[in-house]
Amino acid sequence: MDHIDLTVAEEKSLAAESLGEKIELIIDKLPPEEVSLHEIIEIVGVDSLLLLTIFLSLIFLAPISIPGVSTVFGLGIILIGVTRLFALQPWLPSSIAHRKLSAPKLREGFTRSLAWFHRLETISRPHRLPGLTAGGGVMFMNNLAFIFAALLLMAPFGFVPLSNTLPALGLILLAVGMMQRDGALVLLGYGANVATVLYFGVLVAFGGLSLQQLPRLFGMEP
Repeated sequence: MDHIDLTVAEEKSLAAESLGEKIELIIDKLPPEEVSLHEIIEIVGVDSLLLLTIFLSLIFLAPISIPGVSTVFGLGIILIGVTRLFALQPWLPSSIAHRKLSAPKLREGFTRSLAWFHRLETISRPHRLPGLTAGGGVMFMNNLAFIFAALLLMAPFGFVPLSNTLPALGLILLAVGMMQRDGALVLLGYGANVATVLYFGVLVAFGGLSLQQLPRLFGMEP
């Protein structure tokens, strides 16, 4: 596996720029052909787990199909959430960390999603509703909501429109809210989780009704 090194100037840029500009710098550093989650972590920096979550979630805002992405990125985000929840050292199973994905397709998806993220940046306000981002108990609940959103991202509805977009939006809102100490965005992240659960509930209900109609369609109803 190729080792990706950031120059001192690039490291300073990641620390100094806005969130959107940081993500643009990360996109520029992706390898030309293939990339693994481990390599993405090296580019972003292990100390920037929330920024890494935003970056991994962005791909699901664009309607682009890359096999295995929701599994690899979803598991990675869950482990980030668990790491934050219990203050553990970041760790990923080798099969997840080193699985190769198409760098050109990822770069295309990330780039197409940046416009949505820049819009989100314009509504972010640091230290808004501080009670929702301060205190151990509140942050524990926020991290639980973060993990729940990652689990929703991995739900087996990938072929259905918005099934990845809604939980990814929840993850981005929660991550940006916690990074910027913006309680309003955190609250919107909770709302995105609720909307995802309701949406999945509707899908399951309609799926159940469709199964009930199968015997009638095939003339098998008694």
